[in-house]
Amino acid sequence: MVRPYIFIATLLVLTVSCSSVRVNYDYDGATDFSNYVTYDYFIDMETGLSQLDEKRLLRVLDSTLQSKGHLLSGEPDFLINIMSQEYQGGSQSNVGVGIGGTNRNVGGGLSIGIPVGNTSWERRIQFDFVDAQKNVLFWQGVSQSGFRENASPLVREEQLRKVVEKVFSKYPPKAK
Repeated sequence: MVRPYIFIATLLVLTVSCSSVRVNYDYDGATDFSNYVTYDYFIDMETGLSQLDEKRLLRVLDSTLQSKGHLLSGEPDFLINIMSQEYQGGSQSNVGVGIGGTNRNVGGGLSIGIPVGNTSWERRIQFDFVDAQKNVLFWQGVSQSGFRENASPLVREEQLRKVVEKVFSKYPPKAK
């Protein structure tokens, strides 16, 4: 009776852990973020995403920024550049097999790691905010998350929504 619950709990943990979004931030501490209200995107921006994923990402990003009081404008205070990269992560787990022995205080050993499971795909998306007048980077957010190339459009949009929510959850940074 207990085994089905353990299996379901393990499956849930694996599912949740695969979909986590990790984020790193960096910004110029001297920046007054209240000076940046209007934004636009770099004209020559090459996101590295498919056209459909780029459209999904920009729609989610526009919605998020507008909810924070920013406005898309032809004469922006800051420009946004987005770059992404997809790469194959390592195997999720390994099983080690070891052989060892001794002979008159002389030791030896052999260890072999056998990968278990499939390798995972990861996507890194970098958001750069650049002052439109000074052409200086003032804020950067970089996300890393799991990625499934064959996911449905709804799943893809939800994953991009999670990335944007996580990246912009701490934007603008709190003044110290």
